[in-house]
Amino acid sequence: QVQLVESGGGLVQPGGSLRLSCAASGSISDLYYMSWFRQAPGKQRELVASINIGGEITNYVDSVKGRFTISRDNAANTVYLQMNSLKPEDTGFYYCKMGPTYWGPGTQVIVSS
Repeated sequence: QVQLVESGGGLVQPGGSLRLSCAASGSISDLYYMSWFRQAPGKQRELVASINIGGEITNYVDSVKGRFTISRDNAANTVYLQMNSLKPEDTGFYYCKMGPTYWGPGTQVIVSS
């Protein structure tokens, strides 16, 4: 069994930054691509960013390009999401996903003045 735990969420003013972390533990026998999703109030969950196993290939939803950066540390089984120039529309719960199967419980991000 694999467990994912996100951290780093919180309340931040517009224009501010946050760094989310997702630590994986448990029976990790293989490396997987990793993703960050978010779900805003009243909206469907959407893919925000993804990164391949080696960390060389990243993809972002258009609304966060140039502001968010996904990265990973395979030795530490951790994936990160650096979020800069945050906007109120970035508010929501952020979820980490490992491969096609494993989800974390989420961490809340609130961007508000």
